[in-house]
Amino acid sequence: MKQRWSLLAMLLVFTIGLAACSESSAGGTEVDDVIDIVWYPNESGSDMKSSRDEIGNVIAEATGKDVEHHLTTDYAVAIETIINDNADLAFMGAQGYIEAKNGNDAIVPLAVPSGASGTLDDAVYHSWLAVNVDEQDDYKIDGEFSLDTIADKRFSFVSNSSTSGFKVPSSSILAHFAQQDEYAGLAEEDLMEGGPLFSQVLFGGSHQGSAVNLLNGNADVAAFCDTCVENYVEVAEGDVNTVGAVYKVKGDAAEPFNTVTGSEFTLMSVTPVLNAPFAANMDVLGQEDFDTLKELFTSDEIADNQKIFVPEDSGEAGLFFKSDNERFVEVEDSWFDPIRELSDE
Repeated sequence: MKQRWSLLAMLLVFTIGLAACSESSAGGTEVDDVIDIVWYPNESGSDMKSSRDEIGNVIAEATGKDVEHHLTTDYAVAIETIINDNADLAFMGAQGYIEAKNGNDAIVPLAVPSGASGTLDDAVYHSWLAVNVDEQDDYKIDGEFSLDTIADKRFSFVSNSSTSGFKVPSSSILAHFAQQDEYAGLAEEDLMEGGPLFSQVLFGGSHQGSAVNLLNGNADVAAFCDTCVENYVEVAEGDVNTVGAVYKVKGDAAEPFNTVTGSEFTLMSVTPVLNAPFAANMDVLGQEDFDTLKELFTSDEIADNQKIFVPEDSGEAGLFFKSDNERFVEVEDSWFDPIRELSDE
């Protein structure tokens, strides 16, 4: 009997041990006392440090945990960092979020910046195709900008994981040229290198880098977005985010625009894009901190924090700007389906 009870006791201990190991290894890691945030190249510049630091400060205060920032120079590195459980949070475009979600189902959206209404109804930014202002007539047919004119040109994208710097513009370009016999069968992969459509393809690595590729003469046409360059440029002619508007690089623009100050470009295409989310890896962040941060991000306290939502007329650099009722709002995974559907077209 004693031997039988001993064996049963050993079996019970072994079973409990297995259960404990199973719990601690769910997702391959454990929740710890540090919240790691990984940032895309666009938001990793020194001019964005005050915004990053303030976001880190409020997260640390709300959770009681240390916050570490991972700065990157490559979209793929940022995406893989959160996929591989090496970051709790990431601020990433819709396409990057979708790629991360495909790689690790534990990744979910935390919040997105709203539009001026304070809701998801106008939670968009804009994907631009731009050309140098002195060459704009080369991209017009009968006085109107036409995508037909970008064939055989040197083109700059941001990254093939960028929503507004690749996914959205490439979808529009493919839809346009697929109607022409000469480009029948043109695929997204064909836009990543010189060949069927472009004479040369560059990747800027960031929206800022793609814009500079245009302005320094390395590219004829460039894709980049409004929000990632608004700290460096100002409208010189026309209305904001309209085809034909001319933008000028500010005289005191920070890197990498400091080498092209005074340069001007014009918009040949403007396309609305779903705002970029903060995404969380639930396996390393945990439900308790996720709930705390969702309440924090969507609070009036954050919406009114001028170090996070910088007043638009302040002249200060920032990640997010306040012109009306901008704030962070909750969002579901399905909100990003329109971007997912671009891959199915």
